[in-house]
Amino acid sequence: MPMLELCAPCLFGLEGPVGNELRHMGVENVRPENGRVRFSGDESSVARVNLRSRFAERVLIELGRFEAKTFDDLFEGTRALPWERFIPKNGAFPVKGYSLNSALHSVPDCQKIIKKAVVTRLGQRYHLNWLPEDGEKYQIQFSIMQDEAVLYLDTTGTGLHKRGYRPAHVAAPLRETLAAACVDVAGYRGRGDFCDPFCGSGTIAIEAALAAKNRAPGLMRAFSAEQWGAFSRELWTAERENARSREFNGDYHIFASDIDPKAVAMARQNAQRAGVAELIDFSVADATAFDRKTERGVIVTNPPYGERMLEKKEAEALYAAFGKAYAAQEHWSLYLICSHPEFETAFGAKADKKRKLYNGMIRCDLFQYRR
Repeated sequence: MPMLELCAPCLFGLEGPVGNELRHMGVENVRPENGRVRFSGDESSVARVNLRSRFAERVLIELGRFEAKTFDDLFEGTRALPWERFIPKNGAFPVKGYSLNSALHSVPDCQKIIKKAVVTRLGQRYHLNWLPEDGEKYQIQFSIMQDEAVLYLDTTGTGLHKRGYRPAHVAAPLRETLAAACVDVAGYRGRGDFCDPFCGSGTIAIEAALAAKNRAPGLMRAFSAEQWGAFSRELWTAERENARSREFNGDYHIFASDIDPKAVAMARQNAQRAGVAELIDFSVADATAFDRKTERGVIVTNPPYGERMLEKKEAEALYAAFGKAYAAQEHWSLYLICSHPEFETAFGAKADKKRKLYNGMIRCDLFQYRR
């Protein structure tokens, strides 16, 4: 299969980490943009990025882009794209997307036009008057921004932040992709001590363990494109084996604690599902009494925000108590993600550096205290 134009959407603020990891995976023409990173690659690149990306949300094939100021523009531009290259005669192809600052502002109408154009194209190519759509799913996505339409096929399926180790029915405050990015920004690669004293469901500690082992986060799950006839299943198998061969084995010192015993129990279960439970020392402990000795350590944590678990004043009191405990420690750097606008005041110390991130639609800061 020839080279493909690809796109890795990501949380705002993670474009840099996504771009760096894509370059390390050997893909070409990496171009970070707001909320996404575009790049070029072949079929093996699609499998590799899906399996190994820690920070991207999904991997999309860009079928084409064109100006669409009218519904006729949208129909003709969509019909001109080579959908039959991927979608077979029985493929199911639902359509979803968004439109911003464009003449075509009705998303439902855009969905209908794109669907009709793809049906027309495939019907002509396969000489069919009716398409059964009873086969594998080929999710079509579109974006229309400032009258430019971009059409994609989603190779991922369920978002890449769904690693498979957290139960689907359990809500968690922090996406796996954002947790992994915080671990990466903190520079943790398996050396020294690592600690999350507000571990909750264990996401940050689990992502730290996966990073320390260099374990591909997508090994435990399946992807839409694995079932596509246009792609080689043997190639996906080879990329999985290649990912496994890149794992490390070492003596890691990863600690995770929470004041809630039920949260710690859940975190331990999640770590077991992720295959890293033996790498993490879980305990029930009060973060405001943090007193762990280290010669070289990093704390990466996500305390309650106030709007999520505690009232604002209670959250500020918690930050103040944890700030006092942290001030008494030596050799621990701290990377703390929080959406509270007055965090530094409550914590009692101005961060050495702040990085703006988004946890879904929630604006956060990653406060960095270096020692």
